[in-house]
Amino acid sequence: MKKAMSDYRPATKAVRAGQERTHEGEHSEPIFTTSSFVFESAERAAARFALEEEGNIYSRFTNPTVRVFEQRLAELEGAQACVGTGSGMAAMLAVCMAGLKAGDHVVSSYSVFGASHTLLTGIMANFGVQTTFVDLTSLDAWRDAILPNTRMVFFETPTNPLMEIGDIAAISELAHAANPDIKVVVDNCFCTPILQQPLSLGADLVLHSATKFIDGQGRCVGGAVVGDEEFVGDKIVSFMRTAGPSMSPFNAWVFAKGLETLPLRMSQACANAKQLAEHLSGVAQVEKVYYPELESHAQYDLAQRQQRKGGAVVSFEVKGGREAAWKLIDSTQLLSITSNLGDTRTTITHPYTSTHARWSEENKALAGISEGLIRVAVGLEDPLDVIDDLVF
Repeated sequence: MKKAMSDYRPATKAVRAGQERTHEGEHSEPIFTTSSFVFESAERAAARFALEEEGNIYSRFTNPTVRVFEQRLAELEGAQACVGTGSGMAAMLAVCMAGLKAGDHVVSSYSVFGASHTLLTGIMANFGVQTTFVDLTSLDAWRDAILPNTRMVFFETPTNPLMEIGDIAAISELAHAANPDIKVVVDNCFCTPILQQPLSLGADLVLHSATKFIDGQGRCVGGAVVGDEEFVGDKIVSFMRTAGPSMSPFNAWVFAKGLETLPLRMSQACANAKQLAEHLSGVAQVEKVYYPELESHAQYDLAQRQQRKGGAVVSFEVKGGREAAWKLIDSTQLLSITSNLGDTRTTITHPYTSTHARWSEENKALAGISEGLIRVAVGLEDPLDVIDDLVF
């Protein structure tokens, strides 16, 4: 009996899942740079357009190269379906537009990506969707915030940039207990499916910014929604077909190749990040280090249960506020000063004035974003060189 792809281990899925060779017998996935596809007959075309027959129609929502990436990521997340999008924020928008309507309510943690916060409070609010923000780590706060019209619960774990950990199983359980129709949506960008699988813990949908660790070399922009066939395979696909925030075939090819090395890259980056975090914990000018694999982390025990490793992002507070933070950042020679992360090259940024610059002072305070906070997304350089580049 032929072995199903779901029976293989993650590293094998990352390399092999999703590919169906053409008659050319290629070993590596081809890039289908075509906008449209031809049909054997008018009858077959009608069947495709009516969705009575599976197959390619138009690359806005059906493309073989994109499909390889989607199936590969779905296998790694243990999901039925995946839809690739033009960016991580396009994935977030797709979930909101496909799953929410005027009068609906969302519960989100304070500690979400700046653009996600703005999407909920700006664009979705304009469509009549209200959002309540809560402390990620307080289960009572989540429980109290859920209303009869709540239709989505959203959070990222670990958070950006303070690396807080949300209890996926507990939050999913209380949300579904309040209303089985609530969609629990988890941004899994920082961990990727190599370190954490939210669906196995009770979440309904997983979001990815493929721009980050999935690509791994800072080359392309893209995103993905992962989940069940009913919501992702139907509603998200329908939204994609109509609105068109599509992933390009070339970007999908890059991401599919990125998935092949994801287990190796995440393992090494996590090891490098842990070494940096341990070093920073002993630096006198550092007030606090935020990294889930340090025993000083507030959710250390939860991280040990929920994640396979601590991740590749380390944040820390320096004494002296913004002036000291900027001075340290500007003194680096090796690290890249950029807000992107998930690269083979280590990046450094000042969240207060970059990733969270558009937030109000009140929201920054609620999320714990101070002027002395620095975020380092650790890459694949020798960790000792990264440590030596941070001259306090």
